[in-house]
Amino acid sequence: MHHFFAMLSRMKYIDRWGLMRNTRRENISEHSLDTAMIAHALAVLRNTRFGGCVNAERAALLAVYHDATEIVTGDLPTPVKYYSKEIRSAYREVEHGAQEKLLNLLPKDLRQEYLPLIIQEDSGDQELIDLVKAADKISALIKCVEERRMGNSEFKKAEETILHAIREMAIPEADCFLEEFLPSYSLTIDEQE
Repeated sequence: MHHFFAMLSRMKYIDRWGLMRNTRRENISEHSLDTAMIAHALAVLRNTRFGGCVNAERAALLAVYHDATEIVTGDLPTPVKYYSKEIRSAYREVEHGAQEKLLNLLPKDLRQEYLPLIIQEDSGDQELIDLVKAADKISALIKCVEERRMGNSEFKKAEETILHAIREMAIPEADCFLEEFLPSYSLTIDEQE
């Protein structure tokens, strides 16, 4: 008996934004789906508008698994995770342990297939990983926009910080997404028609 997929199904129990007052909770399962759709879009934009040749489906798949270790570690709030070099280093060790734990839940003959999904920094897909990182930040930005739209000013500073971080990544596809798609998240469903 192997527990890998049952463990992954627990992503729905891990809430994000633990230090913030939320009008609506978001779990890592929902976040991973949003990130996957955005990563796919960024890859499509790269290929269509920016002369790239990346595998959009692979970008989406990497995004699906990008936070899988949080099933074991929980979602450590960003201010805590990056508080000091020592904490970041210790958390990296915990993440590596979580990666190994997840991989060991698979049958041995499947581990090689899932290794680059769980341990993405070793996958050799740096161009795609950068798109997934941008998509991850865009997903977080969307959460901030949605919270602000619901009258929650708790996310105001996070929204500014995340937007700045996305801009600093200097990924033209991310800038394109922000310009063409982000404004719709501030609209009602009737305004989106």
